Amino acid sequence: MSDRNTTHFGFQEVAEDEKARHVADVFDSVAQRYDLMNDLMSGGLHRLWKAFAIAKSGVRAGARVLDVAGGTGDLALSFARKTGASGQVWLTDINQAMLSRGRDRLCDKGFIVPVARCDAEKLPFPDDYFDCVSVAFGLRNMTHKDQALGEMRRVLRPGGRLLVLEFSQVWKPLAPVYDFYSFKVIPRLGEMITHDAASYQYLAESIRVHPDQEALKLLMERAGLEQVEYFNLALGVVALHRGFKF
Repeated sequence: MSDRNTTHFGFQEVAEDEKARHVADVFDSVAQRYDLMNDLMSGGLHRLWKAFAIAKSGVRAGARVLDVAGGTGDLALSFARKTGASGQVWLTDINQAMLSRGRDRLCDKGFIVPVARCDAEKLPFPDDYFDCVSVAFGLRNMTHKDQALGEMRRVLRPGGRLLVLEFSQVWKPLAPVYDFYSFKVIPRLGEMITHDAASYQYLAESIRVHPDQEALKLLMERAGLEQVEYFNLALGVVALHRGFKF
């Protein structure tokens, strides 16, 4: 019998040291059509959810911002517009294909920002450096969420805040319809658009094994964040959690 620790990869149990590779395979596969699929799956609502996160960030001109698991750069672009030339926005992701698309998107919009391929569980930044750290739709793919949250807190300066935008637990009366859409419609869209139904099956499953609103709030508090609160969006399909470092 194996003594290796295991973790969730969707509904599967995999060895902890293998999850990152499985997740990398998913995002290598979907990177080219990731933005199109986000628009199709959410009916464009993901743009409003991200705009809400930016509004709650409190980021102003001159701020230092770290976007973790920043993917194709939606949030980093919005933050760069907020911080201006006097600020600093870092775009990071563990997946090179996603990071390259994010870097190219920002360059195309006229923003040259520093990028780093790194693991959220081992951030290569000094303590007490950033005014704001964000992670949008990336936390659920991390193997050790508690360790990643601890790292995000570590690099925040006192008074800084962490924003976690993530799929969460939907309003219960809506759950049957949401389940049908997640497991029947989204994988078919994935097959049509990216020729990869399996990756979108995983993404639907990963939402179901991610901590719900209260459980994630508790995880953030255990990581040392304070005044943690959350805002349900789209009847709980998505939640924005915000916590501070004092």
